[in-house]
Amino acid sequence: MGEAAGKAVDLKAREITVERLSATSSKAFSEVVKALEASLGRPDLGAMVREIAAARSEAELERIVNQATGASGLMIFMRLDLGEVLRKELGASAPKSYRYLIGNPVTMKRMAKHVPDAGSYAPVTILVDERPDGVHLTYDRMACFLSPYRNAEAMKVARELDAKVEALLKTAAA
Repeated sequence: MGEAAGKAVDLKAREITVERLSATSSKAFSEVVKALEASLGRPDLGAMVREIAAARSEAELERIVNQATGASGLMIFMRLDLGEVLRKELGASAPKSYRYLIGNPVTMKRMAKHVPDAGSYAPVTILVDERPDGVHLTYDRMACFLSPYRNAEAMKVARELDAKVEALLKTAAA
């Protein structure tokens, strides 16, 4: 074991208050999902990662990312089918539920250069799930995560991202 193995490590806590946005739609789950995904890019992530690694400039990075995003300026990194897991216990009656990890690497870069911890909040999560009163779309605002860091530049980018996601939720729920 290395020399540092015996040293005590202090963990620091930072309290963060989260604002959770939720929209409820009377549309079918599949319609909400289709509407949400319609304006999100769905890149081949392996190819995109290789292209980003090979990029020789910020302009080239931005070109690669812009080609991968949808009309919203965002892309899907992953869609987790939480409902499939629920169905293992509850059977076919389990509600449908998807967790999306969405974002834009350039947006993340714009925040993380001012607040490195922004990288732990991006990409962001949107939860789409069935409930008795309809299909819910839920999002925790990025600006809330970054506000304790008191950096105006990172907050400006976070608010821009929040506005894009909020517009996406409204469109998908309508």
